[in-house]
Amino acid sequence: MMKKFLSVAFAALLLAGCQLPTKQGSDTTTEPEQPTQTQPPVTAPTTPVEQPPVTTVPTPPKVQSFNWNASLTPLINQMLGSPDVTAGSVLLVDNVQNQTNGSIQVSNATAELKKALQQGNKFTLVPANQVTSAKQSLGLSAEDSLGSRRKAIGLARIVNAQYVLYSAVDGDVQSPKIAMQLMLVQTGEIIWSGNGAVTR
Repeated sequence: MMKKFLSVAFAALLLAGCQLPTKQGSDTTTEPEQPTQTQPPVTAPTTPVEQPPVTTVPTPPKVQSFNWNASLTPLINQMLGSPDVTAGSVLLVDNVQNQTNGSIQVSNATAELKKALQQGNKFTLVPANQVTSAKQSLGLSAEDSLGSRRKAIGLARIVNAQYVLYSAVDGDVQSPKIAMQLMLVQTGEIIWSGNGAVTR
């Protein structure tokens, strides 16, 4: 019985591996695949690119021009005529400060102030490079103002100055005023002060 079973199983395996031949001209032909027609992609209608709004740059404030020589000369003459000022002393000049409500080129005022003081021949001015190196030794930048008396006295002692001159332009930018103060380094006392209008 085992033989019979094996022969049936063998025959089944043999027949399972064989295929029946198909007729060449039979009705069962496969149709070739139809090529699919491709349609162009649908594009969205283009909208015009919207330009960002043009921003206008504000005009910078107009820098006022003044006649610094005419504005400073009367004050310098008052200071040089003061009985408390010793001729031949060393003077440390702080940069003129702008405390107005607008833009003023105070660098021009500082330059004119130093020029007028040198022409007065009463003071020896501390050179700018010496002031810069002294400020650096105190940890200050070259643009730092000597607004605090402690800074001013410390710097003046390093450069061996007997006096410090402070100047500030204040008030309305259309009609500013200038104020000046002369400080004695030894005591920190203001020994002279004056003010006047800034002329155009």
